[in-house]
Amino acid sequence: MYKTVFFDIDDTLYNTSEFAELARKAALDAMIEAGLPLSRSKAYKLLRDIIKEKGSNYGKHFNLLTKRVLGKEDPLLIALAVITYHNVKFAHLKPFPETIPTLLYLKCKGYKIGVISNGLTIKQWEKLIRLGIHHFFDVVVTSEEVGVEKPEPGIFKEALKRIKSKAEEAVMVGDKLKEDILGAVKVGMSAVLIGDISEKEKEYLKKLENKTNKKIYVISKLDELKEIL
Repeated sequence: MYKTVFFDIDDTLYNTSEFAELARKAALDAMIEAGLPLSRSKAYKLLRDIIKEKGSNYGKHFNLLTKRVLGKEDPLLIALAVITYHNVKFAHLKPFPETIPTLLYLKCKGYKIGVISNGLTIKQWEKLIRLGIHHFFDVVVTSEEVGVEKPEPGIFKEALKRIKSKAEEAVMVGDKLKEDILGAVKVGMSAVLIGDISEKEKEYLKKLENKTNKKIYVISKLDELKEIL
């Protein structure tokens, strides 16, 4: 039935939320130790506000934080934060236990495998390389390249074009209901939502299935894909 499987990256192939929080707090600790005049809780709240305001792909969160606290950017504090953030994040960066076995299974079964991700192209490739899984993918398509983000149809259509697959032969796997699932079924793909969902979300997915006539699956772990495909 399916010949192509696309994946989101963050919180689908690895636990980005957990690692990002740990790395951000470590970066703030380094800044405070070097003289940033805020408590850890206040600094973390401000950083979260900046991330919400600018988006996770904005490259100067710590620059903006120092400017808002000190009235100007502080190169020392920014450098400490950036280096600490990356050191901590990459030290703990690893795929979910089910990720590599699942990708191996798909490759052995002859599926085409791709990535569709919102974000900067270099950053997405860097994640895949550091996770040790970049070689599994036939295509990696990012919003930066295409010029639109999920759930816009354009990014899914471009991914299908690059991997040479029909929409009805492809399935999208991701953790975000709107970006990954809604976006995929709107262009004629099936979809797999990974993670726990509420009863309200289950009802929404059932209605979406009926409306689009596309299959939508819900799994808790990546290796459950074998039962679907």
